[in-house]
Amino acid sequence: MVRSEIISILSKKIHRKLKKSDLEKILQIFIDTIVDGIKNDKATEIRSFGRFASKKLRAKLGRDPRTGETIQILEKKSIAFKMSKDLKKSLNEGSMIN
Repeated sequence: MVRSEIISILSKKIHRKLKKSDLEKILQIFIDTIVDGIKNDKATEIRSFGRFASKKLRAKLGRDPRTGETIQILEKKSIAFKMSKDLKKSLNEGSMIN
């Protein structure tokens, strides 16, 4: 699902009480808030959905695929998402085979 589909679904669910442009702004603020928290090493938790946090990837040696030369890959940050138990349960409902 892409951003425009999310906006359309939100618009239908709230019966077009807000303009799509307003919904786009709200979604952007929501995303920016999560990203700012992660940049500042603060985890963002959305109950019944999951938790976004920053994760440090350690420095390591890699290989240039074109030349085969060994190169140093610097430490960097990544985003980690851990889904909530509620989300995990709803995703896996009916998937058990007995």
